[in-house]
Amino acid sequence: MKFVRCVDFETTGTDAANADVIEVGWCDVTPDGTVSEPQSILCRPIRDIEFEAMAVHHLTNTEVANGVAPDEWREALSVGDPVAFVAHSAKFEASFWPETKTPWICTYKSALRLWPDAPRHSNQVLRYWLRLNDTVGFDNALAMPPHRAGPDAYVTAHIFARMLKDEGTHRLNRLFQWSREPGLLPKITFGKHAMSKWSELPTDYLQWIGRQGDMDEDVRFTAAKELQRRAAS
Repeated sequence: MKFVRCVDFETTGTDAANADVIEVGWCDVTPDGTVSEPQSILCRPIRDIEFEAMAVHHLTNTEVANGVAPDEWREALSVGDPVAFVAHSAKFEASFWPETKTPWICTYKSALRLWPDAPRHSNQVLRYWLRLNDTVGFDNALAMPPHRAGPDAYVTAHIFARMLKDEGTHRLNRLFQWSREPGLLPKITFGKHAMSKWSELPTDYLQWIGRQGDMDEDVRFTAAKELQRRAAS
């Protein structure tokens, strides 16, 4: 593995189909887990920034009006030919760049597998649960403020570096596989069994979930995996 590039996008809204990128941040991670300093650029959108999005990243239309065009930020992310792009919600980031041939790794989906006991699996919760602030090489100033592209990419890079430490670069294919599949949820988050482990759910309830075509894909995938586990035991 040469290096991977951890990226984060701030956008005009949360619906990727109706949003534009307004800030791109990135960090590189080498096979030994070394994380580069974050870089970021502002990007010029077509659409105005939604107020709800502004309240998260605090970027305004005036600030991004002179940002770079999409071709420029895509070219910047391609420099050096990374073997993979890594993002904490890779499906979301990848939707803004469907043309790229570089594969994606999702640290959120991978974290669900590696650390199912984490209280939550957001970037910032994992940052503190993994005690990244106490890790040699982690600069807390570079991780601030949250919800800006450069700092969030930096936190993602350190989460990925911890995954390399736990899994080893020879198991990178496992991270790719997990990233291609829906998320494997540690607990169910709704209904009368909310916050129960999937192994504790009645079989008929798992089967009912599988029949719900409009159910979240992560929920249906996890239910199917638990049914498969029971059938094999």
